[in-house]
Amino acid sequence: MEKAKNLSPDLFKPAQIEKKEQDALSRKSVGYWQDVWGRFRSNLGAVLGLSLIVLTLLLAIFGPLANNYDWQTQMLDVANKESFSDHYFGTDHLGRDLWQRVWYGAKISLTIAFLAAFLDVVIGVTFGGISGYFGGRVDMVMQRILEVMYSIPNLIVIILMLLIFDPGIIPVAIAMAITGWVPMARVVRAQVMKLKSQEYVLAARTLGASHARILLKHLIPNVMGPIIIAVTFAIPSAIFFEAFLAFIGLGIRPPEASLGVLINDASTYLQIFPYQLIYPSVVLSIIILSFNLLGDGLRDALDPRMRK
Repeated sequence: MEKAKNLSPDLFKPAQIEKKEQDALSRKSVGYWQDVWGRFRSNLGAVLGLSLIVLTLLLAIFGPLANNYDWQTQMLDVANKESFSDHYFGTDHLGRDLWQRVWYGAKISLTIAFLAAFLDVVIGVTFGGISGYFGGRVDMVMQRILEVMYSIPNLIVIILMLLIFDPGIIPVAIAMAITGWVPMARVVRAQVMKLKSQEYVLAARTLGASHARILLKHLIPNVMGPIIIAVTFAIPSAIFFEAFLAFIGLGIRPPEASLGVLINDASTYLQIFPYQLIYPSVVLSIIILSFNLLGDGLRDALDPRMRK
């Protein structure tokens, strides 16, 4: 009590703070995508996955420039030889340089996967956006279509498509996209149904915005997070399907080379020349693992509940 009596009233005067300092933010303003990037780069697995994807893409594009051979040139005098000279991965049973063939095959597999993922996005976002936005009878009819698509095994549809059309990059991508867009459509529909009752959508309707404008300018941009995550998981799935189809003889046909074709060719010589199977298998595994790590990282980074 004695100490309290000795306190001077001057100690309780309000501090003098300038108006500019009162309005200043206590910390630097951070936008949504800056916040996403901050969480993403703190995830070691996601950064590793992104780094491996970039490295694989660079090797698929520029790797063949590392030596003077061609991916389809046959040199029977050096057939079935392990790594030597500038044949970094050795040669296959026809003397073709495996370094060239592996990275050419990776480029073909990635092209098919990206094309199939692009078709998934276009079809799935359009279908899911319309279904979720309009609701009612439109949604009921479109959801019955999705249920029918889900009831058909996608592998059967892909095989039937490739039996009708000659296998190639575009036919394989289209065959995978025929059923691959269904998960994307369901994700987009759920997000659009949740967002369409928000105030900014009501304001856009009040101002006379068309349905197409509301979908394209207001709803779809706010669903980009789940779309990006779905794409990062769709790409490795497409790569795996392409490799599987090539392995059973329904994918890219020789002399074209994809990772699945290389694995199929090398399986015949597995016990004698295992290195011919190891290199394309390792590259395929790294690509699939990298996209899965990237997808997990993006899922955590884009989730607002992860904000600290």
